[in-house]
Amino acid sequence: MSAPGTTFGGGQWLAWPAGTDPDLLARAHALAREGYLSTGDLSGPLRSVVAESWARCVHLDPDGPPPPVELTDDELSSYRSAHPLDSVMPAIRRLLVEDAEQSGLLVAVSDVHGRLLWVEGSADLRRRAESMHFVEGALWSEATAGTNAPGTALVLNHPVQIYGAEHLMSPVTGWSCTAAPLHAPDGSLIGALDITGTQEAAAPHTLRLVKVAAAAVEAELRLLSREVSRETAPALLRVLGVSHAELRLPGRSPHLLRPRHGEMLLVLSEHPNGITGGQLELALHDDAAATVTVRAELSRLRTTLLGLGGSDRVVGTGAPTILGKPYRVSPVPITDAAQVRAALARGDVRTALARYSGPVLPLSQAPAVVHLRDQLDADVRQAVLTCGDANLVWEYTVRPEQAYDLVAWQACQALTEPGTPRHSAATDKVRRLDAELAT
Repeated sequence: MSAPGTTFGGGQWLAWPAGTDPDLLARAHALAREGYLSTGDLSGPLRSVVAESWARCVHLDPDGPPPPVELTDDELSSYRSAHPLDSVMPAIRRLLVEDAEQSGLLVAVSDVHGRLLWVEGSADLRRRAESMHFVEGALWSEATAGTNAPGTALVLNHPVQIYGAEHLMSPVTGWSCTAAPLHAPDGSLIGALDITGTQEAAAPHTLRLVKVAAAAVEAELRLLSREVSRETAPALLRVLGVSHAELRLPGRSPHLLRPRHGEMLLVLSEHPNGITGGQLELALHDDAAATVTVRAELSRLRTTLLGLGGSDRVVGTGAPTILGKPYRVSPVPITDAAQVRAALARGDVRTALARYSGPVLPLSQAPAVVHLRDQLDADVRQAVLTCGDANLVWEYTVRPEQAYDLVAWQACQALTEPGTPRHSAATDKVRRLDAELAT
């Protein structure tokens, strides 16, 4: 496979910059795509953003089935109503949908996984889009649907345009699209805003329009978030895949905790009814440690939380507070580890895997943290490997942590269809791991 080629006409994010003949460009893209599918050559007149996306999608069959429709009917309705972007759909309709209906375009809004939650606009175009499953509830992540504006914008966390044959999947090469990522008030990625249709959907002015609309939507989300009482919004303790626990408070920048303080707050969050000093000591230390040391660290943690807005007299005012007899935290923060457990408990393996961004405080040696880390990792692994979903098993297995997980690769091999790139990759990986383990 050759290295990505140069940009046609200049410009990384614009599909066809001003002064470029879009018809000539479309023919060049078609030839570049044909060459890539025949030889794997990425040196044609491609923007690097497109060439790099094609390289990430090497596992996909360009003539394979359309993206799966994962949410339908009541399940889709319930998911949308609970999603934070539901509150700003009236603004999106005012900004884009009303004009899109007149211009023969579609406006799509996806979640962070690339699932299309709303597809509105031209009724004729919606009917045409059904054949390629560009419909509400369908999964249009880049890993599943190939190079496409909403899916690629989510991967890059940047606005992007995809024009005609820049799409990898064959049924989509007659379409064009422009998308921008959408962020929650805390800066986290929550979805994408997309305009899809014919050539006009990738015109230069469309990129400006989508970027402005995305900025307006994010401003609306920030405004709405300020209307939520800080007393009712729980703190979030992030412990997955991070060396230092991170405490996130409503309307505040994330606060990195000292390693021992992060361990303490996590242990207290796992014991909402409280824990004695002796139990906390055993949770944090392999060997016997002076109880006074634990008390001193608790005092420092209490001071830190007070500095963030907590109160040792009034419960529920901003940051969590450390209380005594027994030791407990109030209000109890939500941890991202608990969110993964909750998703597993309700059988939502896809959400659990998406939220499982890494092991619990991977550098910690505190006994309680090690136990939680091992247990959650085992639970996620078991749920994924027994779910029967080839896409989920693939997403899990290709994570760096699973590079030497022979059982996971064998499960991936068993679930993928023979002759597909994924099956070939899994078969090769199993063969190499077998050989390494035999030596």
